[in-house]
Amino acid sequence: MAQAERNPAPHTSADLALIKRIIPHRYPFLMIDKVRDIVPYEGAVGIKCVTSNEPHFPGHFPAQPIMPGVLLVEAMAQTAAVMVGISMNIIDEPMLTYFMGIDGAKFRRMVQPGDVVELHVTVKRPGGKIWKFLGQAKVDGQLAAEAEFTAMMDLKTGAADG
Repeated sequence: MAQAERNPAPHTSADLALIKRIIPHRYPFLMIDKVRDIVPYEGAVGIKCVTSNEPHFPGHFPAQPIMPGVLLVEAMAQTAAVMVGISMNIIDEPMLTYFMGIDGAKFRRMVQPGDVVELHVTVKRPGGKIWKFLGQAKVDGQLAAEAEFTAMMDLKTGAADG
């Protein structure tokens, strides 16, 4: 069935098992733990539980561990990819997501071990392959990071791994 003809999958949330059926990311680069409030073609909220044993913390920074801002943007993109997978009913199909642009990225608050990050992603422009999003990372209701980003969803070269 062509992508445009697909009905959204009947999910309003995605646990870790469903996330892994949609996007190919795995440890240490899977940045989200769950996705909730999924509204197909509109937006979703990803959840990232930040723990002290993540591989970037020993070097960023040993005396004061801070989650790198680029990983917050990556977590927004992974949230967006899960929302797209639900929107286009692409579950258990190979899909890779590629950044095409990141605009207006701003970092407002440090994210540290123990924080729970909410990744609010809103669709600015839906597409078959090319999508544009607005993302905001929040901790305890405070804005930690924000960015607009454009991504290409590639169903032909993606490879799901176990």
